Amino acid sequence: MGAYILRRLLLTIPTLIGIMLVNFTLTQFVPGGPIEQMIAKLEGQGDVLKSITGGADAGIEESIGDEKYAGARGLPPEFIAKLEKQYGFDKPAYVRFFDMMGSYLRFDFGESYFRSISVIDLVLEKMPVSISLGLWSTLLAYLVSIPLGIRKAVKDGTPFDTWTSGAIIVGYAIPGFLFAVMLIVLFAGGSYWKIFPLRGLTSDNWEELSLLAKIGDYFWHITLPTIAMTISGFATLTLLTKNSFLDEINKQYVMTARAKGLSEGRVLYGHVFRNAMLLVIAGFPALIISVLFGGGLLIEVLFSLDGLGRMGFEAAVQRDYPVVFGTLYAFGLLGLVVGIISDLMYVVVDPRIDFESRAG
Repeated sequence: MGAYILRRLLLTIPTLIGIMLVNFTLTQFVPGGPIEQMIAKLEGQGDVLKSITGGADAGIEESIGDEKYAGARGLPPEFIAKLEKQYGFDKPAYVRFFDMMGSYLRFDFGESYFRSISVIDLVLEKMPVSISLGLWSTLLAYLVSIPLGIRKAVKDGTPFDTWTSGAIIVGYAIPGFLFAVMLIVLFAGGSYWKIFPLRGLTSDNWEELSLLAKIGDYFWHITLPTIAMTISGFATLTLLTKNSFLDEINKQYVMTARAKGLSEGRVLYGHVFRNAMLLVIAGFPALIISVLFGGGLLIEVLFSLDGLGRMGFEAAVQRDYPVVFGTLYAFGLLGLVVGIISDLMYVVVDPRIDFESRAG
């Protein structure tokens, strides 16, 4: 197993480089880069521009500027050159890529172009929101989906299975953001009841509350976003659990266990559970990563939560490349490592699996 893990770890290096190279190459063809973004911000800010260029108003008016940047006409070439040097665009693309990867290997992700904060500090600042949503929505999905999936497998073909399948399909078909809007309308003062707050993870007076009051206030705020985040994952996980159990229930060893007089509970949870839950449990690490760092943008916007999803979207719109590539590298590396952990989970759940012999 050690040799297999070592091979997988070594494989993460070219995979991660490939991911970064493809995305870096694509961004070279995207219009409206960081320099254009800064030029757009400086438009109409004559005092700022004067301080940068040393008060050379006449030079600004007479200069044609660097026309390779949108909106740069009228700006002196020296100013454009300073911007290029500041953002590293005075170097060829391949040099910038290797410099970036060299820094990332040391886990030096640089500083945001537009926020005057390091990428690591920015991620740490936004992470509590995403961890809160991801942790509770994943926990809720597993607590509901696994028992429900097992029950559906046992009651396969019964009215219970039919109506729960209908409810699950409806839940899966409704986009998470649309379900979030419905929750806001119904329970956050939209048109009916104002039971839950609409904004943030805590109240304005949170610091003044007692410990128990803080805990209650936190769960009061996180309830609706968590339910909205859970809805689609809950449907997928329930059906996966049901199908896994159905596949195992029909196997020979289950019939043998029943023939020996074992109770239905002993058969299900003593024999079937370990094999049926292999796919579900092994996918747990990957599910956490996907919930934490993907798909939460609209939920965060609707409930005014400042998390990683919103941060990534704003960075992409602003062409804040240190944030875009820094988070891509960190989360890409984390995802590859989680893939290895998922393989190890297979072995933990079922020791009969041997990746070494399969690789050989």
